[in-house]
Amino acid sequence: MIEGMACGADCGMARRAALRRSQNRNEECDMVVKLIDTKRAEPLFRGWQETAVWSCLQNVMGEIYCDNGEKPVSAAAMIGDFSFLAGAPDEEVLRFCPEWRSGKFAILVPQDSAWAEFIESSCGEQVRKVTRYALKKEPDVFDRDHLRRAAASLPAPYTFRPVDEELYRRCLSEEWSRDLVSLYRDYGDYRSRGLGVAVMHGEELAAGASSYSSYQGGIEIEIDTRLDHRRKGLAFACGAKLILECLDRGLYPSWDAQNLWSLALAKKLGYHFEREYPAYEITD
Repeated sequence: MIEGMACGADCGMARRAALRRSQNRNEECDMVVKLIDTKRAEPLFRGWQETAVWSCLQNVMGEIYCDNGEKPVSAAAMIGDFSFLAGAPDEEVLRFCPEWRSGKFAILVPQDSAWAEFIESSCGEQVRKVTRYALKKEPDVFDRDHLRRAAASLPAPYTFRPVDEELYRRCLSEEWSRDLVSLYRDYGDYRSRGLGVAVMHGEELAAGASSYSSYQGGIEIEIDTRLDHRRKGLAFACGAKLILECLDRGLYPSWDAQNLWSLALAKKLGYHFEREYPAYEITD
């Protein structure tokens, strides 16, 4: 009985302490607001050739959070794993980025060197600096004949299949393929705004090229291959197939390279390198 009473008192104190911590976190983020009229943030992001930012500004996908809903000076465009930081570096906006996400992994992308230095000085060892590679956005650059040959290089016995409702749900059910469709609310949303091509090995999902996100006039491409089906040319073939599907629909297939392998694949498909840029990964 005494042990039970002591436990009850301790648990009550723990709950009150947890409540105070939660209240403190809320107070810390009181200065960060979700921007309803995203046009007010356009000056902060002007010139940023990043489709994920466009998705947020266009109210297609993602959200923008800022320091002031009327006249924002600092803002974060947040979509999926990414937070794009623009305007004047601000501690509250930076601190809010990982709070907003439900997952444990996040990527912070600074607009300029001021934001990059601010992230490094504020986050220290909590972040890992990586290099990503931006590709030029050139609507008329693609050689359709080259892409058709690339798609036709899909080796037997692999086959293409559009991402339908069954494959949409299957993509969500496996960790390696989740990012192919996970930013869409449901299959109806994906069918309306997304687009994807799966590579099948019999009845198995082996690889896929799909829209990571959508914006007005295009998609951001995501390509993933299951570990035991890699190094067989599947990414090259299904990437080409998805680009062709986009061109047939009047959509621009934007590509941002996470690493040198992705950059090399993009070049093989017809994209041209534009620049390197830094990003910061946060892991729990």
